[in-house]
Amino acid sequence: MKRSIFLYALVAISALWAQPADACTGIAFTAKDGSRVVARTVEWAATPMNCGYAVVPRGQMQTSYTPTGANGLKFKSRYGYVGVYTEYEAFVVEGLNEKGLSAGLFFFPQYGSYPAYDAAFNELTLCDMQFVPWVLSQFSTIDEVKEGLKEVRLVTLDSKVGAVHWRISEPGGRMVVLEFVDGVPHFYENPLGVLTNSPGFQWHLANLNNYVNLYSGAAPARDIASGFTLRPFGGGSGMIGLPGDFTPPSRFVRAAFLQTTAPEQPTGFAAVTMAFHVLNSFDIPVGMQFQNGDAPAAMQSATQVTCATDQKGMKLYYRTGFNSTIRCIDLKTIDFSKIKMRTAPLDESRVQPVEMVKVG
Repeated sequence: MKRSIFLYALVAISALWAQPADACTGIAFTAKDGSRVVARTVEWAATPMNCGYAVVPRGQMQTSYTPTGANGLKFKSRYGYVGVYTEYEAFVVEGLNEKGLSAGLFFFPQYGSYPAYDAAFNELTLCDMQFVPWVLSQFSTIDEVKEGLKEVRLVTLDSKVGAVHWRISEPGGRMVVLEFVDGVPHFYENPLGVLTNSPGFQWHLANLNNYVNLYSGAAPARDIASGFTLRPFGGGSGMIGLPGDFTPPSRFVRAAFLQTTAPEQPTGFAAVTMAFHVLNSFDIPVGMQFQNGDAPAAMQSATQVTCATDQKGMKLYYRTGFNSTIRCIDLKTIDFSKIKMRTAPLDESRVQPVEMVKVG
């Protein structure tokens, strides 16, 4: 049984990152009432993913996979948490624990690499796809995560699969990005709250300087010759030059400007709804990911899940590519000392519900 589960996990992770779309876009807002909201998209384009949510109680035992089986680090939950998983229940990619700590996984191909796997250290070995559950179940602060990482060996289940990097956020607003390069972990403070994919986080920050000319609002009219004046065609002309494609560098730039120009919201819930509106700009039509009209007919969007987490309000919101209705899990209503481990699909039905309007 354990062997079959392990093989399923390998298939799941291989399928997970073998998609034509490896795009994930993260943003963050702080509301006037002090609420911290982190939000992100999750994309895969080839097939519909089996996505669900997991509710994990305190005291839950988990064992990490290694390249040789379910024989890695064993960890028992100090804190309960709720997370969104993709394909396999153990692979939570975004979540929130009962202390308000949030963690999320983002694809990081070509630029990230972990320490080499050594079976002699299996008891300390944690696979990258289970890093988010480990963080959420064990820690309440970023500094605790930093210290805890010194005691484990992070590896990939399959060396042919690209690496990932992570966003970890405290409810007070501090956020860091963790990247492994040449087997060495690097924590970067993230004052913007934005994250996409490759290249590395510091490169993305430096690349923003190429767009120093962009600003919100309309560009002023300008005379360039006697009797000839340039005038903007409409609003938003100050952002001419903002990249509109779906590559990670372009999405990072677009996310940074759309996030920082958004008006500050009064409450956490208002910031959540603002986050979903901003992330509308990163919803990837599935046809953009294929050539020659090979896009699968079963999917309309490569953006399969969009999440927003209110770390102060202790709520995780989500919508999917099949159902754009926003749904919410309220952690404050969960007794993590009594509830049993449970999982469920994000969509009971993969059909967009439509509310009919009665007229007359």
